[in-house]
Amino acid sequence: MSLRIAVLGAEHYHANFWIKAFLQSDGVAVAGVWDKDRAKAAALAGRHGVSVADDLETLLDGSDAVAICSATSEHVGFVREAARRGLPILCEKPLGATGGDCLEIARIVRESGVPFMQSFPKRFDPVNHEIKALLADRALGTVTLCRIRHGHGHGFEEDFRRSWFVDSALSGGGTLLDEGVHAADFLRWMFGEPKSVSAAISSAALGLPVEDTAAATFRFDSGMFAEVATSWCFAAADASIEIYGTEGTLLLSGVDLASRAAHESGFLRLYSRKEGRWSVSPTIPHFKTGVFHEHVAWAFVRALKEGGPMPVTLEDGMRAFAMVEAAYRSAASGRLEAIRPDCEPGAGS
Repeated sequence: MSLRIAVLGAEHYHANFWIKAFLQSDGVAVAGVWDKDRAKAAALAGRHGVSVADDLETLLDGSDAVAICSATSEHVGFVREAARRGLPILCEKPLGATGGDCLEIARIVRESGVPFMQSFPKRFDPVNHEIKALLADRALGTVTLCRIRHGHGHGFEEDFRRSWFVDSALSGGGTLLDEGVHAADFLRWMFGEPKSVSAAISSAALGLPVEDTAAATFRFDSGMFAEVATSWCFAAADASIEIYGTEGTLLLSGVDLASRAAHESGFLRLYSRKEGRWSVSPTIPHFKTGVFHEHVAWAFVRALKEGGPMPVTLEDGMRAFAMVEAAYRSAASGRLEAIRPDCEPGAGS
């Protein structure tokens, strides 16, 4: 008997990758696609040869799990309906559109006890596991600074500028939330919890209702700084991640849309101060291969089949959102702001 997964929401393009991955998995079936806009659901379902559902409750009652790929503001409602039926949940990032939404999702998931997985695809890229191992081995010595530039150039496209991404009521924010939450999760995964942040945002390039460019500096108890720069206006770029330590430097390219075309090899470079030279890893990032978001769906399926814990958790989603929420508060106040780990709503939440 197949594991039947319902796809809830057709707004986010990543639904295409998830459906593809589900269909490639043994013993898995897509129970159907549902969206309040039936035309969008039908278009998504039609591209992959799966059924479109006319009734949400009927779809959920015939499913074993759900994958939420809707506009961010709709996450909480879908989580509520899935949890009411005890269905495991895979949820697109960010966790919610507001701190209040995140807290409500957390309450629902914790009270129901349903398995919940947050989608953070960088967690499954082998090049990032290589970086984590290098840091654990102190190949860079004491890390003093990490820079993450993450974004794309879709802001130059008219269709994107008219999409739900630029409506804060649906998305929760602009590039700082949309792209910055990837960087936030990467920083937590590699370095632990930052304590405070200063940030600035701008909508000057595109004149949208939400920011098209953002910069944030996170501070850690160790004394390390982490700079995050995000934008929907990167025509092209090279290094996406830079990590500087007392014993070396690490540079990584090809892991965001802006830098994917910059190189065909030599994506991860490491400089050793002791050896006085650069070395190049042979690892090709998943993002470069074009098979990236699928690994999230495969990991969800694997956890369901094996009965193990979800590899990326509700807390991971909560804490990454909290970092971005604090950055928005800083941009509004012009001050250094503390990070509230439980997504307590602040100004602008």
